Amino acid sequence: MTRTQPSLVGTLLERRYRVDRLLARGGMSAVYRGLDTRLDRAVAIKIMDPRFADDRSFVDRFVREARSAAQLHHPNVVAVHDQGFDTPMGQDTGLAFLVMELVDGGTLRDLLAEQRQLDVPLALSVAEPVLAALAAAHAAGLVHRDVKPENVLIGRSGPLTGGVVKVGDFGLVRAVASAGTTSSSVILGTVAYLAPEQVATGDTTARSDVYSAGILLYEMLTGALPYTGDTALSVAYRHVNDDVPRPSELRPDLPPALDELILRATRRDPEQRPADAGEFLAELQAVRAELGLQPVAVPVPPPPDEDRVADVERTMPNIPAVQQTMPVSGPRGTRAMTRAPMPPTPPPAQPPAAAPEAPKPRDRRKVIALIVAGVLVLGGLIGAFAYILTDSGPTTTTVPKLAGLTQAEAGDQLRAAKLNPRYSEEFSNSVAANKVIKVDPAAGTKLDQDATVSVVVSKGRPKVPDIRVGASLADATKAIQEQQLKVAQGTPEYSDTAPEGTVVRVSPAAGTPVNVGGQVTVVLSKGPEPLPPVPDVTGRPKAEAFQLLQQAGFQPEDGGEEFSQTVPAGAVTRTDPPANSTGSKKIKVYVSNAVQVPDVRFKQFDEAAQILRTAGLDVDRKGGGGHGGFNFVMQQDPQPGSLVPKGTKVKIRGFGD
Repeated sequence: MTRTQPSLVGTLLERRYRVDRLLARGGMSAVYRGLDTRLDRAVAIKIMDPRFADDRSFVDRFVREARSAAQLHHPNVVAVHDQGFDTPMGQDTGLAFLVMELVDGGTLRDLLAEQRQLDVPLALSVAEPVLAALAAAHAAGLVHRDVKPENVLIGRSGPLTGGVVKVGDFGLVRAVASAGTTSSSVILGTVAYLAPEQVATGDTTARSDVYSAGILLYEMLTGALPYTGDTALSVAYRHVNDDVPRPSELRPDLPPALDELILRATRRDPEQRPADAGEFLAELQAVRAELGLQPVAVPVPPPPDEDRVADVERTMPNIPAVQQTMPVSGPRGTRAMTRAPMPPTPPPAQPPAAAPEAPKPRDRRKVIALIVAGVLVLGGLIGAFAYILTDSGPTTTTVPKLAGLTQAEAGDQLRAAKLNPRYSEEFSNSVAANKVIKVDPAAGTKLDQDATVSVVVSKGRPKVPDIRVGASLADATKAIQEQQLKVAQGTPEYSDTAPEGTVVRVSPAAGTPVNVGGQVTVVLSKGPEPLPPVPDVTGRPKAEAFQLLQQAGFQPEDGGEEFSQTVPAGAVTRTDPPANSTGSKKIKVYVSNAVQVPDVRFKQFDEAAQILRTAGLDVDRKGGGGHGGFNFVMQQDPQPGSLVPKGTKVKIRGFGD
């Protein structure tokens, strides 16, 4: 099987994308960790197998599918940044490649290898973002066609948070299917997850992705696949002819509602499945709500070893297309399929050729002479061959001086010296990022050609990690020490946002470069600051009361108006909580709406009545008829200066009334 060449490590594609460490290798492509040198951004580079390079139909389809995938903008979809086609220096053929978002972590396959079977809350917490990603694709008119654990990536969303689930490789299967290296009589896909219609006709719709996602959920919950067989073809036939068994047969504690949903998603008749991933997601969320299950953090599996190569027969098998026979009714309205034709019987073996006749006896001296001549000729040939070998050039080479070069430059130098680089990274206080610190063996060492040289590349000075407010001291310590920095504890501070004993802040701030072994101070929370007793602001004007409460650290709120016989209008009658109490930061302030009765004695009746009404009081008038020429108020009740509610009736009387 042809595989992407390891010598690509260290080269630049299109003078921009540097190919670094190999992350994964499959039957169609290899994925490398790389660097976008223009944006100084870590990326993942998927390089297709060189056998596709000369196939124009594949390249055209590859470009179209890459552009379609790049239109998907969703937090659970692996972003496609760029696509290209380049012939790197030293390569005979061009390479098609995708530049994608780098997901720092592993795959769902790695998580299943660790845990084998996921508990229900964790399985749903993985399935929901997978379906969300597929729903976004289906809404955009795209179908994935190859939903499987290898295409579900789980990466770190931050130094101290759980994993983020992302789906990748949208449209890649359709691009490969267009290549001349495949035949129209084969089905490309992962046989364990193929929908029946993909096997029978090659047709794929959103409901096909729903079927594959259902099988994925089945595997997460049971730790096994519903169908197994000795060959990929036998598994494909079972997808077409058998109903997916209940997952509860392998896991009896599975909730019945979830059991039924998986069966519905994996029905052989596409029309009986949810219409698309969005509908499947809505039903799954309804089941989770019915069960009262909350989402949980998804653990991030470690990335695979560098040398691990995917099992192509498991991840991307080619199986003969299954021919259909006449329709046969089944439990779910699907059609039975014929078995694949048997391979042709090999032609009968040809009878053995007659044995050659034995040579006739020769003269003894002639035989000896022939033997001697043969020995001389053979000796001459051996000598000539040895001369050719010794004259073909040196078999050793010298490690070049690489210190201070960029990683790409070092790779070029080593390949020119017929040596293979193996890169690693270290922090350095003195060597800039992406520059070579040292090599092993050292420069000037004589090595055999094709030997491997370890190249240590600088990551620059470490930076203070971004630690969220409220993180535990243990998590903060781990994140800081991973940057080869030391932890010191600062003086604890009060905080309204960080629980007691958790991180309030770090110093220096996140992202600050620090020397290797430098110190980062972690300040922990003492919890909310204790509040003083509520000040007594009774009788003070409202504005003044609010100011005094705010200065004491409280949050005053308007409680409304109320009557008080002792507090004048506009002044505070009381607070809630009351003065001198503790325990609450928010304080309601109530203000008096009492009216102070104005003094209208010795004023003419009409003027007195107007003054009282302006103050918000009613008037009970008697007199003012001019007895003896007197038209003045002589008496009033309530008395002047009294505090009364608004609308109180004030009696005014004249002389003699």
